[in-house]
Amino acid sequence: MTENAGRTGTAGRAARAAGQGSAGELLALVRSGRATTRGALQQVTGLSRATVGQRLDRLFRAGWLREGAAGPVDSPLGGRPSVRLEFDDSHAVVLAADLDTRHARTAVLSLSGELLAEHTGSLLIEDGPDAVLGELGRWFGELLEKAGHRAHEVCGIGLSVPGPVDSDTGRVVQPPMMPGWDGYDIRTRLARAFAEHAGAESVPVLVDNDANLMAYGEQRTAHPDCSAFVLIKVSTGIGAGVVVGGTIYRGIDGGAGDIGHIRVPEGADTLCKCGSYGCLAAVASGGAVARRLAETGVPAASGSDVRDLLTAGHPGAAALARDAGRRVGDVLATVVTLLNPGVLMIAGDLAGTPFLTGVRELLYQRALPRSTAHLMPPLGTGVNLAMLDAGELALALANGATVDDAIRVYEKT
Repeated sequence: MTENAGRTGTAGRAARAAGQGSAGELLALVRSGRATTRGALQQVTGLSRATVGQRLDRLFRAGWLREGAAGPVDSPLGGRPSVRLEFDDSHAVVLAADLDTRHARTAVLSLSGELLAEHTGSLLIEDGPDAVLGELGRWFGELLEKAGHRAHEVCGIGLSVPGPVDSDTGRVVQPPMMPGWDGYDIRTRLARAFAEHAGAESVPVLVDNDANLMAYGEQRTAHPDCSAFVLIKVSTGIGAGVVVGGTIYRGIDGGAGDIGHIRVPEGADTLCKCGSYGCLAAVASGGAVARRLAETGVPAASGSDVRDLLTAGHPGAAALARDAGRRVGDVLATVVTLLNPGVLMIAGDLAGTPFLTGVRELLYQRALPRSTAHLMPPLGTGVNLAMLDAGELALALANGATVDDAIRVYEKT
């Protein structure tokens, strides 16, 4: 055995030991451009020619791959050119939904992430999972028709929710902002609702926390080289998404990043929706700012109302948003010291200049210089991207091991 062959064998064994080489992972390699021929897939994964061929056959039958033009012949001895493999983004679509406390957004996206149709409407999360998910199913059916696609073309549904999610089950775990949802089987109900309104068979449903999805989408698209990324979503509540090494950090059961329920001295007498006193969300969230505005006679009931007031340049809303930013910045000094991120992003309804100014004032005052020396200054997205990032979650069906679920749905054999 040559030295190079030994290295290849070692790499192949390591790849297989890590669970690499499923049909979904082969597709991810082709889609990313890391391996676009059969030979390259064998080399990267360490799989045999026969095994690669079998898994590629499944992807071809299910419509995920197509053959492109043959590449150049690399060998000076000539030979047949290698056929290039291409990701086929035209054979299916995904559905995405971003569920907030008082409204929701839904969309149909192509497999390349193109927005084909969308709908936003009022939807109260406190009405409970059965009613809310049933309504989302109806919206999806109408959107598909608007986009000119049929139910059998849907390969997956991605849903973002404002609460901690156990990624293994897709169920929310003791969500303070979602009364009546604890432990509910969201995946099954949403799949059934979609089937009822669109006449579809079973479709894979993926559910995750909205801040997690926003962090994942932002890190992948805008900061792919950042190995430690933190996004704080400040809307009616407050949550954080953490991406380390390209992977969402969830904790044991999806509860990581729930910083809105860290106790702060300023809120000692303020009751939070979780039932405790003194939570950060009770004094610094969009909901808290809305409550303080309402006490002064300004009509505001949620983070989205505060956002509208900030957009209109309301001075009272701006002052309260800056104060809220200072309180969040004080907590973020601890977060930055603990995680040492390269990028800290602020998103959600309050992600504007007044709030960001307050965050920076306290963050840099309280955190040690060592913790912020290589930190990109807190950035604000200004918009809620959770719906499109829910689409990214559904697109994981075309970019990871879970594509095998989609293949089982669409395979004609």
